[in-house]
Amino acid sequence: MRLEGKKVIALVEQDFEDLELWYPVLRLREEGAQVDFVGKTANQIYYGKYGVPAESDYALADVSATDYHAILVPGGWAPDKLRRYPEVIQLVQSMNKDKKPIGQICHAGWVLISADILQNKQVTSTPGIKDDMTNAGATWVDRPVVVDGHLISSRRPPDLPVYMKTFSDILSKQ
Repeated sequence: MRLEGKKVIALVEQDFEDLELWYPVLRLREEGAQVDFVGKTANQIYYGKYGVPAESDYALADVSATDYHAILVPGGWAPDKLRRYPEVIQLVQSMNKDKKPIGQICHAGWVLISADILQNKQVTSTPGIKDDMTNAGATWVDRPVVVDGHLISSRRPPDLPVYMKTFSDILSKQ
Protein backbone atom coordinates (compact mmCIF):
# COMPACT_ATOMS: atom_id res chain seq x y z
CA MET A 1 0.00 0.00 0.00
CA ARG A 2 1.94 2.93 -1.31
CA LEU A 3 0.39 5.57 0.96
CA GLU A 4 0.82 3.70 4.22
CA GLY A 5 2.10 6.09 6.89
CA LYS A 6 0.75 9.17 5.09
CA LYS A 7 -1.65 11.40 7.02
CA VAL A 8 -4.12 13.64 5.19
CA ILE A 9 -6.55 16.29 6.39
CA ALA A 10 -9.93 16.28 4.64
CA LEU A 11 -11.64 19.54 5.52
CA VAL A 12 -15.36 19.23 6.15
CA GLU A 13 -18.21 21.69 6.59
CA GLN A 14 -21.93 21.68 5.88
CA ASP A 15 -22.98 21.43 2.22
CA PHE A 16 -19.81 19.80 0.89
CA GLU A 17 -20.17 18.18 -2.53
CA ASP A 18 -20.70 14.56 -1.51
CA LEU A 19 -18.57 12.93 -4.22
CA GLU A 20 -15.82 15.53 -3.97
CA LEU A 21 -15.31 14.68 -0.30
CA TRP A 22 -15.97 10.95 -0.15
CA TYR A 23 -14.37 9.75 -3.39
CA PRO A 24 -10.94 11.22 -2.51
CA VAL A 25 -11.16 9.98 1.08
CA LEU A 26 -12.01 6.43 0.02
CA ARG A 27 -9.33 6.33 -2.67
CA LEU A 28 -6.63 7.50 -0.26
CA ARG A 29 -7.74 5.06 2.42
CA GLU A 30 -7.69 2.23 -0.15
CA GLU A 31 -4.02 3.03 -0.74
CA GLY A 32 -3.24 2.98 2.99
CA ALA A 33 -3.35 6.66 3.94
CA GLN A 34 -4.87 7.82 7.20
CA VAL A 35 -7.44 10.48 6.31
CA ASP A 36 -8.89 12.55 9.13
CA PHE A 37 -12.03 14.63 8.75
CA VAL A 38 -11.37 18.05 10.27
CA GLY A 39 -14.17 20.54 10.88
CA LYS A 40 -14.96 23.51 13.08
CA THR A 41 -15.70 21.13 15.97
CA ALA A 42 -14.79 17.51 16.65
CA ASN A 43 -17.33 14.69 16.53
CA GLN A 44 -19.86 16.76 14.61
CA ILE A 45 -21.85 15.33 11.72
CA TYR A 46 -21.71 17.45 8.59
CA TYR A 47 -24.03 16.78 5.67
CA GLY A 48 -23.24 17.01 2.00
CA LYS A 49 -25.44 18.76 -0.55
CA TYR A 50 -27.17 15.44 -1.23
CA GLY A 51 -27.42 14.35 2.39
CA VAL A 52 -24.40 12.08 2.76
CA PRO A 53 -22.96 12.51 6.28
CA ALA A 54 -19.36 12.85 7.39
CA GLU A 55 -18.36 13.06 11.05
CA SER A 56 -15.37 15.17 11.98
CA ASP A 57 -12.56 13.38 13.78
CA TYR A 58 -10.94 16.58 14.97
CA ALA A 59 -11.65 20.27 15.43
CA LEU A 60 -9.68 22.77 13.38
CA ALA A 61 -8.11 24.13 16.56
CA ASP A 62 -6.80 20.66 17.47
CA VAL A 63 -4.72 19.88 14.38
CA SER A 64 -1.38 21.11 13.14
CA ALA A 65 -0.12 21.08 9.56
CA THR A 66 3.19 19.71 10.84
CA ASP A 67 1.42 16.43 11.75
CA TYR A 68 0.10 15.85 8.22
CA HIS A 69 1.49 15.20 4.76
CA ALA A 70 -1.32 16.77 2.71
CA ILE A 71 -4.70 18.48 2.78
CA LEU A 72 -7.85 18.08 0.68
CA VAL A 73 -10.47 20.79 0.24
CA PRO A 74 -13.81 19.53 -1.11
CA GLY A 75 -16.11 21.52 -3.34
CA GLY A 76 -19.77 22.30 -2.96
CA TRP A 77 -20.84 25.23 -0.82
CA ALA A 78 -18.57 24.18 2.08
CA PRO A 79 -15.54 26.16 0.81
CA ASP A 80 -17.43 29.43 1.17
CA LYS A 81 -17.84 28.60 4.87
CA LEU A 82 -14.41 27.04 5.39
CA ARG A 83 -12.55 30.10 4.13
CA ARG A 84 -14.05 32.17 6.93
CA TYR A 85 -12.21 30.19 9.62
CA PRO A 86 -8.76 31.60 10.47
CA GLU A 87 -7.62 28.06 11.35
CA VAL A 88 -8.38 26.84 7.81
CA ILE A 89 -6.45 29.72 6.28
CA GLN A 90 -3.53 29.05 8.62
CA LEU A 91 -3.53 25.30 7.79
CA VAL A 92 -3.54 25.94 4.05
CA GLN A 93 -0.85 28.62 4.29
CA SER A 94 1.34 26.35 6.42
CA MET A 95 0.91 23.43 3.99
CA ASN A 96 1.74 25.80 1.15
CA LYS A 97 4.86 27.12 2.88
CA ASP A 98 6.07 23.54 3.44
CA LYS A 99 5.15 22.57 -0.14
CA LYS A 100 2.87 19.76 0.98
CA PRO A 101 0.20 18.58 -1.46
CA ILE A 102 -2.92 20.73 -1.44
CA GLY A 103 -5.85 19.22 -3.32
CA GLN A 104 -8.77 21.36 -4.38
CA ILE A 105 -11.73 20.63 -6.61
CA CYS A 106 -14.64 22.65 -7.96
CA HIS A 107 -15.45 25.56 -5.60
CA ALA A 108 -12.61 24.62 -3.22
CA GLY A 109 -10.50 27.25 -4.96
CA TRP A 110 -12.25 29.82 -2.80
CA VAL A 111 -10.26 28.56 0.20
CA LEU A 112 -6.95 28.93 -1.67
CA ILE A 113 -8.00 32.40 -2.81
CA SER A 114 -8.69 33.45 0.79
CA ALA A 115 -5.36 31.92 1.85
CA ASP A 116 -3.71 34.16 -0.77
CA ILE A 117 -1.56 31.40 -2.29
CA LEU A 118 -2.56 31.54 -5.96
CA GLN A 119 -0.39 34.37 -7.26
CA ASN A 120 1.38 33.18 -10.44
CA LYS A 121 0.01 29.64 -10.10
CA GLN A 122 -1.70 27.60 -12.80
CA VAL A 123 -4.99 26.06 -11.64
CA THR A 124 -8.40 24.83 -12.65
CA SER A 125 -11.77 24.80 -10.91
CA THR A 126 -15.41 24.87 -11.75
CA PRO A 127 -15.80 27.48 -14.49
CA GLY A 128 -18.14 29.31 -12.10
CA ILE A 129 -15.19 30.65 -10.09
CA LYS A 130 -12.78 31.15 -12.99
CA ASP A 131 -12.90 34.93 -12.56
CA ASP A 132 -12.28 34.62 -8.82
CA MET A 133 -9.21 32.47 -9.48
CA THR A 134 -7.76 34.82 -12.10
CA ASN A 135 -8.50 37.87 -9.93
CA ALA A 136 -6.44 36.15 -7.21
CA GLY A 137 -3.48 36.09 -9.59
CA ALA A 138 -3.75 32.56 -10.98
CA THR A 139 -3.76 31.42 -14.57
CA TRP A 140 -6.92 29.36 -15.03
CA VAL A 141 -7.01 26.48 -17.53
CA ASP A 142 -9.86 24.18 -18.50
CA ARG A 143 -8.41 20.70 -17.90
CA PRO A 144 -9.52 17.78 -15.71
CA VAL A 145 -6.49 18.17 -13.44
CA VAL A 146 -3.78 20.81 -13.19
CA VAL A 147 -0.59 20.45 -11.17
CA ASP A 148 1.52 23.44 -10.25
CA GLY A 149 4.18 22.23 -7.85
CA HIS A 150 2.33 20.93 -4.79
CA LEU A 151 -1.06 22.38 -5.82
CA ILE A 152 -3.36 19.84 -7.44
CA SER A 153 -6.63 21.23 -8.77
CA SER A 154 -9.60 19.76 -10.57
CA ARG A 155 -12.92 20.92 -12.02
CA ARG A 156 -15.83 18.66 -11.04
CA PRO A 157 -16.94 15.10 -10.13
CA PRO A 158 -16.36 13.51 -13.58
CA ASP A 159 -12.67 14.47 -13.17
CA LEU A 160 -12.27 12.63 -9.85
CA PRO A 161 -10.47 9.53 -11.20
CA VAL A 162 -7.63 11.49 -12.85
CA TYR A 163 -7.56 14.02 -9.98
CA MET A 164 -7.10 11.36 -7.33
CA LYS A 165 -4.60 9.34 -9.36
CA THR A 166 -2.52 12.50 -9.73
CA PHE A 167 -2.92 13.52 -6.08
CA SER A 168 -1.98 10.03 -4.87
CA ASP A 169 1.07 9.90 -7.16
CA ILE A 170 2.32 13.21 -5.76
CA LEU A 171 1.56 12.26 -2.15
CA SER A 172 3.43 8.96 -2.55
CA LYS A 173 6.62 10.91 -3.26
CA GLN A 174 6.39 13.04 -0.09
